[in-house]
Amino acid sequence: MPSGYSAVSDSARSVTPSLWRNSDFRSLWIGQTASQLGEHASLVILPLIAVLTLNVGADQLGVLRAVGQAPQLLLALFVGVWVDRWRTRTVMVLADLGRALALGGAAVAALVGGLGLPALLAIAFTIGALSVFFDVAYQASLVRLVRRDQLLQGNSAIEGSRSAAQIGGPALGGTMMSLLSAPIAAASSALFFVVSILGISRIRHRESIPQHPGGPQRIWRQIHEGLRFVVRDTWLRTVCLASAAFQVSFAAMMTAYLLFLPRELHLSGTAIGLVLAATGPGALVGSLLAARLPSRLGYGTVLVAAAAIGDGVLLCVPALHGTSVATIAALIAINLVFGAFGQLVNVAVMAVRQAVTPNTMQGRVTATLTFAGMGLTPFGSLLGGLLAEHWRIRPALLVTVAGMMLSPVLMALSPLARLGPALPAPAATHDHVH
Repeated sequence: MPSGYSAVSDSARSVTPSLWRNSDFRSLWIGQTASQLGEHASLVILPLIAVLTLNVGADQLGVLRAVGQAPQLLLALFVGVWVDRWRTRTVMVLADLGRALALGGAAVAALVGGLGLPALLAIAFTIGALSVFFDVAYQASLVRLVRRDQLLQGNSAIEGSRSAAQIGGPALGGTMMSLLSAPIAAASSALFFVVSILGISRIRHRESIPQHPGGPQRIWRQIHEGLRFVVRDTWLRTVCLASAAFQVSFAAMMTAYLLFLPRELHLSGTAIGLVLAATGPGALVGSLLAARLPSRLGYGTVLVAAAAIGDGVLLCVPALHGTSVATIAALIAINLVFGAFGQLVNVAVMAVRQAVTPNTMQGRVTATLTFAGMGLTPFGSLLGGLLAEHWRIRPALLVTVAGMMLSPVLMALSPLARLGPALPAPAATHDHVH
């Protein structure tokens, strides 16, 4: 199996040479890759510090994870407004600097024996909040750095590196915790954000950012403008509804899935880890496919077909039984297909969203879609647990996977399904409509 980094290199070679001759894009890609590695390594390091150093219980660990995820729900809409007001390079550098300082503070506190659960919760929330800033900013930055006809290829490279980080970051974080002490592991993770700062600081493009009054009333008005822009635009409204349907059902499915593997199939921890990890290499393949297929087959065809195949293959999971090698191999194959076609959808959707959104609205639209999709995932997780408890695990898994099929159905019934190889034109902005 090829490593994440080699796959990303293949993705890079698939991008047109003119894009890679853009030094600002190279700086963004290097910085974003390093930042994603640091973020995903820290997502493992902080919980392991809690378990191995602080000896927290399962309920406290759950609180720690929830606190780290809370900023997506609490801050996303505000972050979108702020990103539209500021230069994205500044936002990314400050977010990296803050995360590096937070992890450095954790390292110092652990070294002197002063790191307790309250401090760890504060650090997890800080890193989670600054990660929302960085993620919204790097997606908006790409639109401001590359030509319109390079969006799909740029997203393929950027999302390919993110997929590699999702594979390599947790493995790297776990390795550092096993080989190094907790303070050194936290400090080492902070170094990735320093590398990101060095890369992103090399971006020379000067962004023209409109001046906005800074009062709280104006912030709420701009949040409303972002929400209204998404609701009024046919493409974005469809993407928002399909994303929300997918995220709620996927969160419910994962709750049932994580119960199904050990309790129904009786898989070992090692086998479960291997099965879950298969999604990552699949996502890297999806990034490679996304660089070519939409421009050849049309965005609508690719989006509907890829979503139907990627989500539909999971319908095979409830039919599996036993702990045989064949069962594990089938689960790995299913997750590879799901990862590949799911990533193909992600990259194509991102290109469409960026193309139809004016530069002055990029941050707010990204944040609105993040809020509508990821903000509902806690409710999906609760639903999956309730269904598994009252309907048993296997029926709950089947129902929640069937719910995921609502996403391709919504896209198939919308004008998005008829979108051809060319990206749609930007919609008119409502920034000055009061």
